[in-house]
Formats: sequence, C-alpha cells, structure tokens
Amino acid sequence: MQGNNYIPPLTPRSRLERLLRERELRKSSRYTQSAEDGKDGNRDSEQLSDAFLSENEVEDVAETVAVEDRPRKQRLLVVANRLPVSAVREGVDSYHLEISVGGLVSALLGVKEFDTRWIGWAGVNVPDEVGQKALTKALAEMRCIPVFLDEDIVNEYYNGYCNNILWPLFHYLGLPQEDRLATTRSFQTQFDAYKKANQMFADVVNKHYQDGDVVWCHDYHLMFLPRCLKEYNDKMKVGWFLHTPFPSSEIHRTLPSRSYLLRSVLAADLVGFHTYDYARHFVSACTRILGIEGTPEGVEDQGKLTRVAAFPIGIDSERFIRALALPEVQNHLKELKERFAGRKVMLGVDRLDMIKGIPQKILAFEKFLEENAHWRDKVVLLQIAVPTRTDVSEYQKLTSQVHEIVGRINGRFGTLTAVPIHHLDRSLDFHALCALYAITDVALVTSLRDGMNLVSYEFVACQASKKGVLILSEFAGAAQSLGAGAILVNPWNITEVAASIGYALDMPADEREKRHQFNFKHVTTHTSQEWAATFVSELNDTIVEAQLRKRQVPPLLPNKVAVDCYSKSNNRLIILGFNTTLTEPVDTLGRGGQIKEMELKVHPDLKEPLKKLSEDPKTTIIVLSGSGRAVLDKNFGEYNMWLAAENGMFLRLTSSEWMTTMPENLNMDWVDSVKHVFEYFTERTPRSHFELRETSIIWSYKYADVEFGRLQARDLLQHLWTGPISNASLDVVQGGRSVEVRAVGVSKGAAIDRILGEIVHSKGMKEPIDYVLCIGHFLAKDEDVYKFFEPELPSESSPMAKAMLSNYRPSSLPRASSSKGGSKATYYKKQRSMSNIERREIERTSSDPWRPTSRERTSLHEGSSVLDLKGDNYFSCAVARKRSSARYLLKTSHDIVNLLSDLADHS
Repeated sequence: MQGNNYIPPLTPRSRLERLLRERELRKSSRYTQSAEDGKDGNRDSEQLSDAFLSENEVEDVAETVAVEDRPRKQRLLVVANRLPVSAVREGVDSYHLEISVGGLVSALLGVKEFDTRWIGWAGVNVPDEVGQKALTKALAEMRCIPVFLDEDIVNEYYNGYCNNILWPLFHYLGLPQEDRLATTRSFQTQFDAYKKANQMFADVVNKHYQDGDVVWCHDYHLMFLPRCLKEYNDKMKVGWFLHTPFPSSEIHRTLPSRSYLLRSVLAADLVGFHTYDYARHFVSACTRILGIEGTPEGVEDQGKLTRVAAFPIGIDSERFIRALALPEVQNHLKELKERFAGRKVMLGVDRLDMIKGIPQKILAFEKFLEENAHWRDKVVLLQIAVPTRTDVSEYQKLTSQVHEIVGRINGRFGTLTAVPIHHLDRSLDFHALCALYAITDVALVTSLRDGMNLVSYEFVACQASKKGVLILSEFAGAAQSLGAGAILVNPWNITEVAASIGYALDMPADEREKRHQFNFKHVTTHTSQEWAATFVSELNDTIVEAQLRKRQVPPLLPNKVAVDCYSKSNNRLIILGFNTTLTEPVDTLGRGGQIKEMELKVHPDLKEPLKKLSEDPKTTIIVLSGSGRAVLDKNFGEYNMWLAAENGMFLRLTSSEWMTTMPENLNMDWVDSVKHVFEYFTERTPRSHFELRETSIIWSYKYADVEFGRLQARDLLQHLWTGPISNASLDVVQGGRSVEVRAVGVSKGAAIDRILGEIVHSKGMKEPIDYVLCIGHFLAKDEDVYKFFEPELPSESSPMAKAMLSNYRPSSLPRASSSKGGSKATYYKKQRSMSNIERREIERTSSDPWRPTSRERTSLHEGSSVLDLKGDNYFSCAVARKRSSARYLLKTSHDIVNLLSDLADHS
C-alpha cells in the first residue's frame, strides 16, 4: 500500500505521473514570503511591486537559485488587454501610475512562482514618441510592457468589437433590434480593427519573447492572438484563458466571425476556462461549427491536439486573512458593528452591470420584507455598486432603474432612524471592504451570467469568525466550486431568492459552520497561485505530449527526392486512393458542397497530370478505392489505368471489362439483415444515408448533427454486435463519421496481392517493379496496403526519412531478394481462398503452358521478384492523416496536385 507520502517515480511514464511530480517539485521549491513581504502584501501598490520584481532583484534571485541548486523561475509573459496599472499623464515625460481593479489582477497579485512580465494597454493614448519612451520606462519598474493603441483602434476594437459584440454574446445578452442592425453594418470595420489590435499585441510579445518563455493570453479581447504568435514562432508555448462564460454552440454560431475566432484560439497549445461547462461549450462549438473532432482531452485537428480544460481561478486568500488583523481593518470593524448593532447585515458587492443581477437582487429583498414583517427592522442590505461604462446609455438606464427601485423600497419600509437598503455608487478601499466582508451575515451574489465571481471567494476568506452564509447564483462560475457550501438560487426567480434569504438568516449555527468550513477549505487551497501554477504546469506538459506525438507523425514527403527516384526508375507503380486524395476539397460541414462531395469528382487540376502519367509506358497507375464500380468508371474511364473498386474486390483496365478478385467462398448472406438495421437508423437520424455495395454496406452520418450522429452510431453498433453480426465472420470498420460492415479479409492490403498478379499478366512485364508510390486517405484497416510494399529491411533499420530529407541515398541498403518477395506473397495468399482470377488463370494455362500464373509471378524474369524495391524507392504517403502507417505525409489536395504534376513533367 502506498502511503500519503507517496512520491511519483523519478522517471515519469505517464501524463499523470509527470503532473504529480511537477506538483511535488513545485511545493518543495516554492519561495516563502518573509515577514516584511507579508506586511507589504497588505497594500495594493506594494503588493503589485512585489509581484513584479525589478531587473536587479530578478538577477539576485536567479543567483540565489543557482547557489541553492533550485530550479530557475520560468519566465511568464501575461498578455491581457489592460495592464494591472493605469497611467495618467502629468507632463511631457512623466506619468502617474494607479493600480487597476479586476479579477485577473487580484488573482495574479499573489503569484510569485514565475518571473512574470505583463504586456497590455495602459489605458491612455500616447501618440508622441517622447511620451511612449517615458511611459515604457515608468512601467518597466513594475515589470509591465505597454502596447500603444491609438484612439481609433481603441474605439473600434475595444468599445466596438469587444464590448458591443463579443461581451454581450458570451453573456447570452440579446441586443435590441436597432442595435443589432447597427452592429451588423459596422461589424467588418470593427473586426478588422480587432485583428489589427491583436497583431499589435503579438508584435510586442515577439519583441520581448525569449526561448522557453510561456505566453499566457487572457480573455476575449485577444482571441486572435494565439494564431499571430504561432505564425511568428510555432515552437512558442502559448496558452489562452477565458475569464467570461463561453456560450453554447447555438449562440456562438450567430457570430459572423465564428470560425475565424475558433481556429485562432485552437492555435494555442492549451485553452482554459473557469468551469467544465464552458470548456464543453467550446469543444462543442469546434465540433459543430468547424466540423473537427472533439476528444475527452480537447480538440484534435489533422493530428494537432489543442488541450481544453477547466481551471477555476482563485484569490490570494492569505492576503485577506492577514488583513483582518490590521489596525485599519479593526477600526472599520468597530465602526460597522456600532452602526449596525442589533441588525443582521446582508451584503452585495458588484459592478453596476447588466449581468450582475442587481435589480433582481433588490426585488427579491423587497419580496422577503413583504413576506417577513418581523425582519423589517432587524436586517439591512448593503449594496456596493461600482460604476462602469458610465458613458453608455444602457448602463445609464440600469443606474436609474436601480436607484428608482432602492428609493421605492426605502420609502416603503424605512423609518426615520433606519432604512432597509444602503446603496453606494462607488468602490471601497481594500481595508474597508475586508471589514465589510467580516461583519456580514449573508452575502448575496445573484449574477445572471458570470465567468467566476471572486466576490464570493473574498467573502468566504474573511468569514473565519462570523461564519456567514453565501447565497450564490447558479449561473456564476463560482457555483461549480462553492455550490456545496452555498445556497444556490436562480436569480430570475425572486420568490426562490426571497425564501433563500429567510432560510439563510434562520440557519442553525452548526449548519453554518459546516457550510463555511467546506467553502473555506476550497478558497484557501485553490488559490490564485495554485491556479496559475497548475495552468502553466499543464501547458508545459501539453508541450511535452505534443513532442511525443510529433515523433510518431510521418515527415512531409520530400517531393524532390520522390521525383528524382521516379525519373531514374524503369518500371513504376503508382497506387492512388480516390476520396480526399484525388477529389476536390469541399467544406468540411458540406455547406454548399454536399452534393459535390457525394458525387465524388476528380480535382480539375489533376486531370492533365493523370492523363500524362497514364500514357507513360513505364508507369502503371491503380486507383484503389472503396467506392463502387460506377463511380470509378464515371471519373476515370477516359484514362489508361487500372481501377480497383470496393477495396480491390473488382478490377479492370479501363480498356477492358470488370473482373472480380473476390475469393470464391466469400459469404454475403448477412447483407439483408444488416441492411434492415441501417435503414432503421437512417430513418431515425436526419441527414444520414447508407450505401449498399456488392461486398460491403456503409452508413454515413457526415451531414447529420455531429453529437446526435455519434450517439446513433454507438446505438447502431450495439444493435449489430448483439444481432445480425453476432455470429458472422464480418469486420465492422468505423470511419470518422461512418460505420461500414464488410466480410472478413476484405481490405486494400489483402487485395493488392491479387491485383498485382493480374496487372503483371496483362502487361507481360519483362522487368520487375523498381518504384512504388502509394498515396491515400485510407481507413486504419486499409492501411495494410502501405505495409505490403515495405521492403523487408533488418529490424534495426528505420525508414529512410532522414536520408531522404538530407538528399543522401546510401548504396549499401539491403535489397529485397526474390525469395523474400516470394515469401511475402505466400504469406498474403495463406490469408485467403483462391480467387476467381486465379481459377481463370489456371484454366488459361492448361491451353498455354508458357503463360505464367499468379502463383508463378515472383519468377517472371530469370527468377527476379515482381517487386524489386530498394529501401529508398518506396514512397507511401498518408493524406491529411497524421497518425498513419505510411512513411510520409501530404497535408492537402494542393500538395497532391503539385506532386503528380512534377511526376508528369518527368514522364
């Protein structure tokens, strides 16, 4: 049994072991604050200076670390729209810096585990060079780096796109019709400014970036930034974190730039959200809008995985706990206790914002007073409403509305000596706020939609003696963390909130104690420092995993080497897949391209190269596809090539008739029963369809709703495995969004042996094949075709990727001998029954004993093999599939066009 002191192995083998080890190392090497730091940490400005050391201090720390053999602090570039300080210009070359207020600033104040620098806008327009230099110098003392945005950019990017489009959308706020129309007209201009601003942020990051830095991008203001950074340096460690909710895919898809923003965020290595709900919505949006695969780990696109996870933010709880002992806070406490003696105190601390639910909170309090007359003189609600965006008409209306409701309630339930609601339209300083938290009996957080809401955390941290009750909206992200210890409410249901107020005020002491202890433990363990350290640790591990996956990804095909080998060979074989390989690319989701994709037409740019290659007497082309014969006839009937339909079960030279390569004893009695199941699920799944072929049957849900299609596919497989195919010799092949049932042994690799035999007989080859190029986007089961041609080199020999890429072709490579070639063919033949082609060949040789049979094809020309491949004369290429058995990778249709065009030029 492993005890509580279990330490992971020295060499972490799995992702979990790596993260556990990182956590232990982080704890053992964490820097402890001195008593002086603790005192300084109680003042905002000094806390900020402490969080961002001067250059000399950083050098001193680095020397100390080196002496004590501790790991150096990792450099962390925090990139946010606003710096943690605001600048006010006082002269030509002087600025006054003020601490900014916000959740991100509060969360990162206590983070000293990293050598941190902030990059952002200082909130002031500085058009002149002198002013920019002065501000840069002033901010450098606080480890801040400014991004200079002019007024036009700020107006279009920040006030326009960020605050008028993204912010309401992410918070599920519907715009009035006239505002929506105005936004629609100005959208493109604002979006262009948004991209430009993000590029300006990227330029500053690139200027200060050093190898090994972690770049942490924050919030919806910078969704385009990860793409800009990766385009500059694809090895940069980039994380992106959203501090607001992320809406469901149905909401996000109404955004005109929906796909552009999603793909930009996916350029990051790690994407973080406050709650699992937001992460799930993001993955769902990528799946439904972009049509790419969502996995339990994140989003995978063309083999590139962007990890998506939930990282609930915290606060520096020690800062609040220490503050309660300060004389300033104790003086405030004494005054407040005297002021509200004999009355229960309820508290609300919010920005005066539409999403905070302040009117709903006050109306619920009014209903509570209506229904509980005995509490009217015994309870008071203190509502701190910090003004925000005071120049926006909507916010001005909200302010008037709140004042009107407060005035009405105070006039209705107030007396000459006391009123039930104290409403303040301003913020409080840190010490006054801590005192207010400490004397509160019930905190009321009624956000209509909130990313996290750290007020609830701050309240809990200050409640060690009072152990007050937290009433928390279920629509705040904090509900996922503090929900078990709080009273969760729906802020739209004022009757429910009013009842919860009564329950909280009458709650027994033992229940208050249990609820508080649960929340207090969470707040003090899930701190801002743990949040940041966990995110960066996960980001570093994500990079490690990406590097491990990259080693398994085939290298890109070296076109020049492939063409050079082609031009020097005498008997070439080119095997091409059809769908996704030779077809024209269409929209992933099929919008505007469904019929085009279902028809499967050859890419127009490939017609000329294919024609030229097929006319070369030294080149044999095979189109090997899972499609039916009619589809191949329609697309390739005009070329001189071989067509292998239904995974090679049917074969013909375009100038001849179709023949079958199916084993004679292939059992197809199962088709009808499977067809009935597929028909049933096609009826149940809108936009799905099935295709009945001669040797297989396929159900596709490519155009159906992705998540529903996946569920239906799982249900379909259960029906098949427990019913029609439970005792049959069948293979079930699952594609990206399809399910195929075929007889055992039907695959492209199993068929290629028989196809080669027929081609050799037909062409009467006088010399062996010395060059093979195989390109396809095959299902995993059909990738055995790649292995068939792989020369049997010693096991310690690796594929020639490195030699190819360095244009070096060693002459001492082992060569596949005729006996080995024969043994490979014999091995494949043992896997199947004799095909109709072979039987026909035996009949033909009875009249012509000199005609070689398929079993004799390995000794056509003085005993040499049909396949006489050197290790570097075989090129297998997967198309857009990074996890493959192929030697090389071709990313897009454009790459295939270029390759075949180059080959055609050398024919």
